[in-house]
Amino acid sequence: MHSKKFSSLMAVMTLAVPAMALPMAAQAELSGNIGVVSKYILRGIGNENTGAALQGGLDYAHESGFYAGWWGSSLDYTYDKDADEDYSTNGFENDFYAGFAGEAAGFNYNVGLIQYYYLNVDDSDLTELLVSAGYGPFSVQAQYLLNDGLWGNSGDIYWTANYDTALPYDFTFGASLGYYTYDDDDAGNDKRGWATTTKDSNFRHLNLTLSHPIGSTGADMSVSYIVAGKDREDTDYDDTLVLGISYAFDI
Repeated sequence: MHSKKFSSLMAVMTLAVPAMALPMAAQAELSGNIGVVSKYILRGIGNENTGAALQGGLDYAHESGFYAGWWGSSLDYTYDKDADEDYSTNGFENDFYAGFAGEAAGFNYNVGLIQYYYLNVDDSDLTELLVSAGYGPFSVQAQYLLNDGLWGNSGDIYWTANYDTALPYDFTFGASLGYYTYDDDDAGNDKRGWATTTKDSNFRHLNLTLSHPIGSTGADMSVSYIVAGKDREDTDYDDTLVLGISYAFDI
């Protein structure tokens, strides 16, 4: 649950993992995106869907640098903290975000807030502060969790280093390296026995993504290989291959 791309291309390229890529419009503009991924991988190790996930969003960008938007994804689980039964299959994730982005002396920057709001998933409506900076094809980003919930603690920081470049024949390559530093408190430790925090920090993922337009349709296809790391309990996760298709449009 928790960190998405807020443009259609980056959403598919990084699969809800790393840096926020937002349009710097010459004037105010509204855009949207919709897509599907073969599996929704959360920050390298989380498996939000065992099968395909439908995802999409809306973005507003102003020439002043202000931006705002929404991104959503289907989930194949729910969580009721007061129930004893196992997960069912009808949750939904909403990410609302706003902030300011710009460029100075060749460097780009972004400062914003992300509010996560879940349908049928308790104790997960958390807030993150996002700060990023970049130069050319490189960028670094930090997402600082401001409150406690099922999937994290206040003080957790998700760090990413990102690179993307155009290749011949309209291919695009992207790489994202993710790392976590954890607060000492237990995350989501309730009667169902959620994981506790045993590590101060851990490598989370390395995403390698290749994307290409689908003819003249305006859609893009991608394939991502995710080298998975460990969680806050030091549990190892398996590497994953994810396929995606996305379509971006102006409104």
